[in-house]
Amino acid sequence: QVQLVESGGGLVQTGGSLRLSCAASESILNIYRMGWYRQAGGKQRELVASSLNDGRVNYKDGAEDRFTISRDNARNTIYLQMDRLKPEDTAVYYCNARKDRYSDYIDWGQGTQVTVSS
Repeated sequence: QVQLVESGGGLVQTGGSLRLSCAASESILNIYRMGWYRQAGGKQRELVASSLNDGRVNYKDGAEDRFTISRDNARNTIYLQMDRLKPEDTAVYYCNARKDRYSDYIDWGQGTQVTVSS
């Protein structure tokens, strides 16, 4: 089981930026896939971006225009850089980890609130 701790959320004005961090309890080189998801009030949780340990990344349609996922293997941390934020980006952002490529088991962090004011 991988422990994940998100940080970096907060209140920002439209057009502003935030960088979210997700620190893992073990080497992320051993984690097949890590991702950022978000859940707005009354909506389903949705993928924002994901990163495989071979370097490949994937984004929700259009998200790569403003969001960037990255890894710092030395710090066992992944990041989500969010630029030109919009009110519709307001949500709780969660980090997850799928350690084993051949398993469906996923660990989740506790989430961090992002609020974008208009």
